[in-house]
Amino acid sequence: KQHENPFFIPTASMGTRIHTSEGASAPTRLLRAVGLFTGDMRQFGEWVKRQVFIIQLLDCVLRGVAQVMFVNNPLSGLLVVIGLFVQNPWWALNGLLGTAGSTVSAVLLRLNREAVLAGLHGYNGALVGLLMAVFSAKGTWYGWLLAPNLFMSMLCPIVSSALSSVVSRWDLPVFTLPFNILVCSHIAATGSTHPYFPVVRCNSMIKWRLSLQLFLSVPVGVGQVFGCDSPWTAGLILLALLLCSPTICFHAILGSAAGMCVGLVLAAPHMDVYSGMWGYNSVLSCIAVGGVFYALTWQTHVLALICAFFCAYMTSAISKLMSVLALPACTWPFCLSTLIFLLLSSENPAMCRLPLSSVSYPEENRHYLKQLKASGKAPTHNRVGNLQEANVSSCS
Repeated sequence: KQHENPFFIPTASMGTRIHTSEGASAPTRLLRAVGLFTGDMRQFGEWVKRQVFIIQLLDCVLRGVAQVMFVNNPLSGLLVVIGLFVQNPWWALNGLLGTAGSTVSAVLLRLNREAVLAGLHGYNGALVGLLMAVFSAKGTWYGWLLAPNLFMSMLCPIVSSALSSVVSRWDLPVFTLPFNILVCSHIAATGSTHPYFPVVRCNSMIKWRLSLQLFLSVPVGVGQVFGCDSPWTAGLILLALLLCSPTICFHAILGSAAGMCVGLVLAAPHMDVYSGMWGYNSVLSCIAVGGVFYALTWQTHVLALICAFFCAYMTSAISKLMSVLALPACTWPFCLSTLIFLLLSSENPAMCRLPLSSVSYPEENRHYLKQLKASGKAPTHNRVGNLQEANVSSCS
Protein backbone atom coordinates (compact mmCIF):
# COMPACT_ATOMS: atom_id res chain seq x y z
CA LYS A 1 0.00 0.00 0.00
CA GLN A 2 1.16 3.50 -0.75
CA HIS A 3 1.41 5.92 2.13
CA GLU A 4 -1.55 8.30 2.15
CA ASN A 5 -2.68 10.93 4.62
CA PRO A 6 -4.53 14.25 4.37
CA PHE A 7 -1.24 16.09 3.72
CA PHE A 8 0.37 13.45 1.52
CA ILE A 9 2.53 14.58 -1.40
CA PRO A 10 4.18 11.87 -3.56
CA THR A 11 7.97 11.72 -3.51
CA ALA A 12 10.39 10.78 -6.22
CA SER A 13 11.31 7.53 -4.42
CA MET A 14 7.77 6.29 -5.08
CA GLY A 15 8.29 6.40 -8.80
CA THR A 16 6.24 9.55 -9.27
CA ARG A 17 7.57 12.42 -11.30
CA ILE A 18 7.51 15.56 -9.19
CA HIS A 19 9.10 18.98 -9.25
CA THR A 20 12.30 19.58 -7.36
CA SER A 21 12.17 21.46 -4.09
CA GLU A 22 13.59 24.52 -5.84
CA GLY A 23 10.78 24.58 -8.37
CA ALA A 24 7.99 23.65 -5.96
CA SER A 25 5.83 26.38 -4.51
CA ALA A 26 6.05 27.30 -0.86
CA PRO A 27 2.63 25.73 0.00
CA THR A 28 3.68 22.51 -1.73
CA ARG A 29 6.94 22.35 0.20
CA LEU A 30 5.07 23.05 3.42
CA LEU A 31 2.54 20.29 2.78
CA ARG A 32 5.34 17.90 1.88
CA ALA A 33 7.13 18.69 5.13
CA VAL A 34 3.93 18.32 7.18
CA GLY A 35 3.26 15.01 5.45
CA LEU A 36 6.42 13.57 7.00
CA PHE A 37 4.91 13.88 10.48
CA THR A 38 1.32 12.81 9.82
CA GLY A 39 -0.23 9.41 9.21
CA ASP A 40 1.97 6.58 10.44
CA MET A 41 5.33 8.36 9.74
CA ARG A 42 6.40 5.39 7.65
CA GLN A 43 9.58 7.00 6.33
CA PHE A 44 10.70 7.74 9.88
CA GLY A 45 9.87 4.15 10.84
CA GLU A 46 12.10 2.82 8.05
CA TRP A 47 14.94 5.03 9.33
CA VAL A 48 14.44 3.76 12.90
CA LYS A 49 14.84 0.13 11.76
CA ARG A 50 18.48 0.89 10.88
CA GLN A 51 19.29 2.45 14.26
CA VAL A 52 20.52 1.00 17.55
CA PHE A 53 18.15 -0.87 19.86
CA ILE A 54 17.62 2.04 22.28
CA ILE A 55 16.28 4.29 19.52
CA GLN A 56 14.08 1.47 18.22
CA LEU A 57 12.76 0.87 21.75
CA LEU A 58 11.97 4.57 22.22
CA ASP A 59 10.06 4.61 18.92
CA CYS A 60 8.19 1.43 19.88
CA VAL A 61 7.25 2.87 23.27
CA LEU A 62 5.86 6.08 21.77
CA ARG A 63 3.96 4.15 19.11
CA GLY A 64 2.69 1.76 21.78
CA VAL A 65 1.27 4.63 23.83
CA ALA A 66 -0.44 6.04 20.74
CA GLN A 67 -1.78 2.61 19.70
CA VAL A 68 -4.18 2.79 22.66
CA MET A 69 -6.16 5.07 20.32
CA PHE A 70 -5.42 3.02 17.15
CA VAL A 71 -2.73 5.53 16.15
CA ASN A 72 0.66 4.40 14.82
CA ASN A 73 2.60 7.63 15.08
CA PRO A 74 5.50 8.30 17.50
CA LEU A 75 4.93 12.05 17.48
CA SER A 76 1.31 11.47 18.47
CA GLY A 77 2.58 9.18 21.22
CA LEU A 78 4.88 11.94 22.44
CA LEU A 79 1.95 14.36 22.67
CA VAL A 80 -0.04 11.79 24.64
CA VAL A 81 2.89 11.25 27.02
CA ILE A 82 3.15 15.02 27.58
CA GLY A 83 -0.58 15.04 28.33
CA LEU A 84 -0.14 12.23 30.85
CA PHE A 85 2.61 14.17 32.63
CA VAL A 86 0.29 17.18 32.75
CA GLN A 87 -2.31 14.98 34.47
CA ASN A 88 0.01 13.14 36.86
CA PRO A 89 3.78 12.50 36.42
CA TRP A 90 3.61 9.32 38.52
CA TRP A 91 0.87 7.87 36.34
CA ALA A 92 2.82 8.81 33.22
CA LEU A 93 5.98 7.16 34.54
CA ASN A 94 4.10 3.92 35.27
CA GLY A 95 2.51 4.01 31.83
CA LEU A 96 5.89 4.37 30.15
CA LEU A 97 7.35 1.57 32.29
CA GLY A 98 4.44 -0.68 31.36
CA THR A 99 4.86 0.08 27.66
CA ALA A 100 8.60 -0.56 27.76
CA GLY A 101 8.21 -3.76 29.79
CA SER A 102 5.58 -5.12 27.44
CA THR A 103 7.66 -4.25 24.36
CA VAL A 104 10.86 -5.79 25.72
CA SER A 105 8.93 -8.92 26.69
CA ALA A 106 7.63 -9.21 23.10
CA VAL A 107 11.19 -8.86 21.79
CA LEU A 108 12.47 -11.56 24.14
CA LEU A 109 9.63 -13.86 23.09
CA ARG A 110 10.53 -13.20 19.43
CA LEU A 111 7.03 -12.17 18.48
CA ASN A 112 6.31 -10.67 15.08
CA ARG A 113 8.89 -7.92 14.55
CA GLU A 114 6.66 -5.67 12.45
CA ALA A 115 3.96 -5.81 15.11
CA VAL A 116 6.50 -4.91 17.79
CA LEU A 117 7.84 -1.98 15.76
CA ALA A 118 4.27 -0.72 15.20
CA GLY A 119 3.66 -0.62 18.95
CA LEU A 120 1.05 -3.38 18.85
CA HIS A 121 2.71 -5.17 21.78
CA GLY A 122 3.01 -2.00 23.83
CA TYR A 123 -0.44 -0.48 24.18
CA ASN A 124 -1.83 -3.09 26.58
CA GLY A 125 1.26 -2.65 28.74
CA ALA A 126 0.73 1.11 28.69
CA LEU A 127 -2.80 0.72 30.02
CA VAL A 128 -1.76 -1.88 32.59
CA GLY A 129 0.98 0.35 34.00
CA LEU A 130 -1.13 3.48 33.91
CA LEU A 131 -4.26 2.03 35.48
CA MET A 132 -2.38 0.10 38.16
CA ALA A 133 -1.08 3.48 39.31
CA VAL A 134 -4.55 5.03 39.05
CA PHE A 135 -6.15 2.24 41.12
CA SER A 136 -3.39 2.14 43.74
CA ALA A 137 -4.53 3.27 47.19
CA LYS A 138 -0.93 4.12 48.17
CA GLY A 139 -1.07 7.35 46.21
CA THR A 140 1.74 8.75 44.09
CA TRP A 141 5.43 7.88 44.21
CA TYR A 142 4.96 4.54 45.92
CA GLY A 143 8.08 2.92 44.46
CA TRP A 144 7.18 -0.66 45.36
CA LEU A 145 4.34 -0.50 42.84
CA LEU A 146 6.87 -0.55 40.00
CA ALA A 147 7.62 -4.25 40.61
CA PRO A 148 4.10 -5.65 40.04
CA ASN A 149 3.61 -3.06 37.31
CA LEU A 150 6.61 -4.40 35.39
CA PHE A 151 5.63 -8.02 36.01
CA MET A 152 2.03 -7.60 34.84
CA SER A 153 3.00 -5.53 31.81
CA MET A 154 5.53 -8.17 30.71
CA LEU A 155 2.71 -10.72 30.79
CA CYS A 156 0.76 -8.69 28.21
CA PRO A 157 2.45 -10.15 25.09
CA ILE A 158 1.91 -13.67 26.45
CA VAL A 159 -1.80 -13.12 27.04
CA SER A 160 -2.12 -11.24 23.76
CA SER A 161 -0.40 -14.00 21.78
CA ALA A 162 -2.60 -16.65 23.41
CA LEU A 163 -5.78 -14.73 22.64
CA SER A 164 -4.61 -14.03 19.09
CA SER A 165 -4.35 -17.74 18.39
CA VAL A 166 -8.07 -17.96 19.13
CA VAL A 167 -9.55 -14.81 17.61
CA SER A 168 -7.32 -15.00 14.51
CA ARG A 169 -9.64 -17.72 13.23
CA TRP A 170 -12.15 -14.96 12.63
CA ASP A 171 -9.50 -12.41 11.61
CA LEU A 172 -10.21 -10.32 14.71
CA PRO A 173 -7.87 -8.26 16.91
CA VAL A 174 -7.43 -8.85 20.64
CA PHE A 175 -8.06 -5.14 21.39
CA THR A 176 -7.50 -4.42 25.11
CA LEU A 177 -8.58 -7.83 26.38
CA PRO A 178 -5.10 -8.56 27.85
CA PHE A 179 -5.27 -5.29 29.79
CA ASN A 180 -8.74 -6.12 31.11
CA ILE A 181 -7.73 -9.61 32.18
CA LEU A 182 -4.49 -8.61 33.90
CA VAL A 183 -5.73 -5.48 35.68
CA CYS A 184 -8.88 -7.21 36.92
CA SER A 185 -6.73 -10.12 38.09
CA HIS A 186 -4.44 -7.76 39.99
CA ILE A 187 -7.33 -5.92 41.65
CA ALA A 188 -9.15 -9.14 42.53
CA ALA A 189 -5.96 -10.67 43.95
CA THR A 190 -4.96 -7.70 46.11
CA GLY A 191 -8.14 -5.89 47.07
CA SER A 192 -8.44 -2.82 49.25
CA THR A 193 -6.90 -4.41 52.38
CA HIS A 194 -3.63 -5.68 50.95
CA PRO A 195 -0.72 -4.48 53.13
CA TYR A 196 1.59 -3.65 50.22
CA PHE A 197 -0.49 -3.11 47.10
CA PRO A 198 -4.00 -2.06 48.17
CA VAL A 199 -6.38 -0.75 45.53
CA VAL A 200 -9.04 1.87 45.94
CA ARG A 201 -12.68 0.90 46.06
CA CYS A 202 -14.34 1.23 42.68
CA ASN A 203 -17.09 3.48 43.97
CA SER A 204 -14.52 5.94 45.35
CA MET A 205 -11.72 5.44 42.88
CA ILE A 206 -11.30 9.04 41.80
CA LYS A 207 -12.71 12.20 43.29
CA TRP A 208 -13.97 14.01 40.22
CA ARG A 209 -14.12 17.75 39.99
CA LEU A 210 -17.79 18.67 39.97
CA SER A 211 -16.97 22.02 38.43
CA LEU A 212 -16.51 20.44 35.02
CA GLN A 213 -19.13 21.74 32.64
CA LEU A 214 -21.21 19.51 30.40
CA PHE A 215 -19.47 20.67 27.24
CA LEU A 216 -16.11 19.62 28.70
CA SER A 217 -17.35 16.09 29.23
CA VAL A 218 -16.84 15.35 25.51
CA PRO A 219 -13.06 15.98 25.34
CA VAL A 220 -12.62 14.67 28.88
CA GLY A 221 -14.29 11.43 27.75
CA VAL A 222 -11.45 11.05 25.24
CA GLY A 223 -8.90 11.61 27.99
CA GLN A 224 -10.59 8.99 30.16
CA VAL A 225 -9.31 6.32 27.76
CA PHE A 226 -6.04 6.85 29.68
CA GLY A 227 -7.81 7.36 33.01
CA CYS A 228 -7.26 11.15 32.91
CA ASP A 229 -9.87 13.79 33.74
CA SER A 230 -7.81 16.89 32.90
CA PRO A 231 -9.21 18.92 29.97
CA TRP A 232 -5.64 19.93 29.11
CA THR A 233 -4.59 16.29 28.84
CA ALA A 234 -7.67 15.58 26.73
CA GLY A 235 -6.77 18.48 24.43
CA LEU A 236 -3.27 17.12 23.86
CA ILE A 237 -4.66 13.65 23.14
CA LEU A 238 -7.09 15.09 20.58
CA LEU A 239 -4.22 17.01 19.00
CA ALA A 240 -2.25 13.76 18.80
CA LEU A 241 -5.18 12.06 17.04
CA LEU A 242 -5.60 14.98 14.65
CA LEU A 243 -1.92 14.84 13.75
CA CYS A 244 -2.20 11.23 12.63
CA SER A 245 -5.75 11.09 11.26
CA PRO A 246 -8.51 13.72 11.26
CA THR A 247 -10.99 10.87 10.82
CA ILE A 248 -9.88 9.20 14.06
CA CYS A 249 -10.05 12.54 15.87
CA PHE A 250 -13.58 13.18 14.61
CA HIS A 251 -14.85 9.73 15.58
CA ALA A 252 -13.25 10.05 19.02
CA ILE A 253 -15.25 13.22 19.65
CA LEU A 254 -18.37 11.64 18.17
CA GLY A 255 -18.04 8.54 20.35
CA SER A 256 -17.56 10.59 23.51
CA ALA A 257 -20.60 12.71 22.67
CA ALA A 258 -22.66 9.56 22.11
CA GLY A 259 -21.64 8.20 25.49
CA MET A 260 -22.52 11.50 27.15
CA CYS A 261 -25.98 11.49 25.54
CA VAL A 262 -26.68 7.93 26.67
CA GLY A 263 -25.61 8.85 30.19
CA LEU A 264 -28.09 11.73 30.24
CA VAL A 265 -30.88 9.58 28.76
CA LEU A 266 -30.31 6.90 31.42
CA ALA A 267 -30.41 9.59 34.12
CA ALA A 268 -26.87 8.91 35.25
CA PRO A 269 -25.47 11.14 38.00
CA HIS A 270 -24.22 14.36 36.45
CA MET A 271 -20.91 13.85 38.23
CA ASP A 272 -20.29 10.69 36.20
CA VAL A 273 -21.30 12.38 32.96
CA TYR A 274 -19.10 15.42 33.57
CA SER A 275 -16.12 13.22 34.41
CA GLY A 276 -16.24 11.51 31.01
CA MET A 277 -16.79 8.06 32.48
CA TRP A 278 -19.68 7.48 30.08
CA GLY A 279 -17.64 8.32 27.02
CA TYR A 280 -14.28 6.57 26.95
CA ASN A 281 -15.49 3.11 25.90
CA SER A 282 -17.68 4.63 23.20
CA VAL A 283 -14.66 6.62 21.98
CA LEU A 284 -12.72 3.44 21.28
CA SER A 285 -15.70 1.66 19.72
CA CYS A 286 -16.52 4.56 17.41
CA ILE A 287 -12.90 4.82 16.23
CA ALA A 288 -12.56 1.07 15.66
CA VAL A 289 -15.69 0.74 13.53
CA GLY A 290 -15.47 4.20 11.97
CA GLY A 291 -12.70 3.67 9.47
CA VAL A 292 -10.04 1.55 11.20
CA PHE A 293 -11.36 -1.99 10.77
CA TYR A 294 -14.06 -1.06 8.28
CA ALA A 295 -13.35 0.95 5.15
CA LEU A 296 -14.95 4.33 5.81
CA THR A 297 -18.22 4.97 3.97
CA TRP A 298 -21.30 6.80 5.11
CA GLN A 299 -22.82 3.42 5.99
CA THR A 300 -19.91 2.41 8.24
CA HIS A 301 -19.92 5.91 9.71
CA VAL A 302 -23.52 5.37 10.80
CA LEU A 303 -22.57 1.88 12.00
CA ALA A 304 -19.81 3.41 14.14
CA LEU A 305 -22.29 5.81 15.73
CA ILE A 306 -24.70 2.95 16.49
CA CYS A 307 -21.83 0.96 18.00
CA ALA A 308 -20.90 3.93 20.19
CA PHE A 309 -24.48 4.17 21.55
CA PHE A 310 -24.59 0.41 22.09
CA CYS A 311 -21.23 0.50 23.85
CA ALA A 312 -22.48 3.18 26.26
CA TYR A 313 -25.42 0.96 27.22
CA MET A 314 -22.98 -1.92 27.68
CA THR A 315 -20.85 0.32 29.90
CA SER A 316 -23.79 0.90 32.23
CA ALA A 317 -24.71 -2.79 32.38
CA ILE A 318 -21.18 -4.13 32.78
CA SER A 319 -20.28 -1.51 35.40
CA LYS A 320 -23.17 -2.69 37.56
CA LEU A 321 -22.22 -6.33 37.11
CA MET A 322 -18.54 -5.74 37.86
CA SER A 323 -19.34 -3.65 40.92
CA VAL A 324 -20.79 -6.79 42.54
CA LEU A 325 -17.26 -8.23 42.40
CA ALA A 326 -15.72 -4.89 43.45
CA LEU A 327 -14.01 -4.64 40.06
CA PRO A 328 -13.92 -1.76 37.56
CA ALA A 329 -15.49 -2.02 34.13
CA CYS A 330 -12.15 -1.11 32.48
CA THR A 331 -12.60 -1.47 28.70
CA TRP A 332 -14.69 -4.65 28.77
CA PRO A 333 -17.67 -2.78 27.21
CA PHE A 334 -15.52 -1.59 24.32
CA CYS A 335 -14.08 -5.04 23.64
CA LEU A 336 -17.40 -6.87 23.75
CA SER A 337 -19.46 -4.36 21.78
CA THR A 338 -16.84 -3.80 19.09
CA LEU A 339 -16.17 -7.51 18.59
CA ILE A 340 -19.92 -7.99 18.12
CA PHE A 341 -19.98 -5.33 15.40
CA LEU A 342 -16.88 -6.74 13.71
CA LEU A 343 -18.51 -10.17 13.62
CA LEU A 344 -21.44 -8.70 11.73
CA SER A 345 -22.27 -10.73 8.60
CA SER A 346 -23.51 -8.35 5.96
CA GLU A 347 -23.81 -8.59 2.20
CA ASN A 348 -23.83 -4.83 1.88
CA PRO A 349 -20.72 -4.09 -0.25
CA ALA A 350 -20.40 -0.68 1.43
CA MET A 351 -19.60 -2.40 4.74
CA CYS A 352 -16.23 -3.90 3.87
CA ARG A 353 -14.26 -5.13 6.86
CA LEU A 354 -10.61 -5.06 5.94
CA PRO A 355 -8.28 -8.03 6.48
CA LEU A 356 -6.48 -7.57 9.78
CA SER A 357 -3.10 -7.63 8.06
CA SER A 358 -4.10 -4.62 5.94
CA VAL A 359 -5.55 -2.42 8.68
CA SER A 360 -4.00 1.02 9.01
CA TYR A 361 -5.41 4.49 9.74
CA PRO A 362 -8.71 5.43 7.99
CA GLU A 363 -7.31 7.62 5.23
CA GLU A 364 -4.88 4.94 4.11
CA ASN A 365 -7.55 2.25 4.46
CA ARG A 366 -9.66 4.12 1.92
CA HIS A 367 -6.67 4.33 -0.37
CA TYR A 368 -6.09 0.60 0.04
CA LEU A 369 -9.68 -0.13 -0.94
CA LYS A 370 -9.32 2.11 -4.00
CA GLN A 371 -6.25 0.12 -5.00
CA LEU A 372 -8.25 -3.11 -4.73
CA LYS A 373 -10.91 -1.61 -6.94
CA ALA A 374 -8.34 -0.46 -9.47
CA SER A 375 -6.84 -3.95 -9.58
CA GLY A 376 -10.27 -5.48 -10.12
CA LYS A 377 -10.56 -7.01 -6.65
CA ALA A 378 -12.44 -5.78 -3.60
CA PRO A 379 -14.25 -7.38 -0.69
CA THR A 380 -17.92 -7.86 -1.55
CA HIS A 381 -19.17 -9.52 1.61
CA ASN A 382 -18.36 -9.04 5.25
CA ARG A 383 -18.62 -12.65 6.35
CA VAL A 384 -16.86 -13.99 9.42
CA GLY A 385 -13.59 -15.66 8.45
CA ASN A 386 -14.28 -15.29 4.75
CA LEU A 387 -13.65 -11.87 3.27
CA GLN A 388 -14.42 -12.74 -0.33
CA GLU A 389 -12.91 -10.95 -3.27
CA ALA A 390 -14.78 -10.41 -6.48
CA ASN A 391 -15.17 -8.01 -9.36
CA VAL A 392 -14.90 -4.38 -8.36
CA SER A 393 -18.21 -3.58 -9.97
CA SER A 394 -20.01 -5.25 -7.09
CA CYS A 395 -18.31 -3.10 -4.42
CA SER A 396 -19.48 0.46 -4.10
